[in-house]
Amino acid sequence: MFEACADPTLLGDAMWMACYLTTPKHQLFYWSFGTVLLLLALVAPLIMALGFLGALAKRSSLWPLRRFGDAYTAMVRGIPDIIFFLFVPIALDQGIEYLRHVTLCPEWTEAVYQGNDFVVCDAAKAPLSTAAPWVHTTYNFTLALVAFAIVFGAFAANIIDGALKAVPKGQLETAAAYGMTPSQSFWRIQTPQMWVYALPGLSNLWMILVKATPLLFLLGVEDIVYWARELGGSKTDRFSAYPHPDWRMWYFLGLLVFYLTLTWVSEMVLGRVQRSVARGQASAAGAAAGGLGR
Repeated sequence: MFEACADPTLLGDAMWMACYLTTPKHQLFYWSFGTVLLLLALVAPLIMALGFLGALAKRSSLWPLRRFGDAYTAMVRGIPDIIFFLFVPIALDQGIEYLRHVTLCPEWTEAVYQGNDFVVCDAAKAPLSTAAPWVHTTYNFTLALVAFAIVFGAFAANIIDGALKAVPKGQLETAAAYGMTPSQSFWRIQTPQMWVYALPGLSNLWMILVKATPLLFLLGVEDIVYWARELGGSKTDRFSAYPHPDWRMWYFLGLLVFYLTLTWVSEMVLGRVQRSVARGQASAAGAAAGGLGR
């Protein structure tokens, strides 16, 4: 904050607003936009990795692996996303604490599950109560990251599986006639051409992912929705040096502009990627992007 902001009651309107928008809590609000972008940057490759592994599992010749791939995609697709977003972090958190409890507190004799309570020794808490605030923030963010990856990875697996099936079988038969092994034809013929069929679905999945980022608020991460609600709510002298009416509409309007801008940029980037991948492919999308001659 500026030095002139020491006594807000002496400030004019313009200076009052300048001081108000530079408070420490507003700086956390600005940083929270980076939290959303960081989540998107980290979770996208995780989703693609889980999606590709899930698609391979669904196509596996091993029955247990194939059933696992089918169960993973069907289960996640059939259960409301919000349930998984809440279940996965809780399950991971309790699983981590239970393993730490068994390892660090072998002398513990009481039951871990006591009615509706999950009780472990203090040394097994994850993270420890004495840990720095950034450790708690990072821990919650990591659990949220895993939850997003698991949920959207299942949708990506179905998209990639369908795209692999869409590659003309004649090309795979031609590859086999030239002496390629199934593994070689998969990686050299099927996978490169799969992307032209997968990208439209993956582009839509990315847009859904962007719209789902406000769920960070429900997972214990202080994201932009959290701070917009906290800062925009009506403040009085009892709670803030900068009392104001209910300004949540203006804060959420700012979030609207942010998400619309992010969507617009995403559409432009994904459109270019799709045209680049489709160019030269023997498909309708490839013909639209310039045909085999380019």
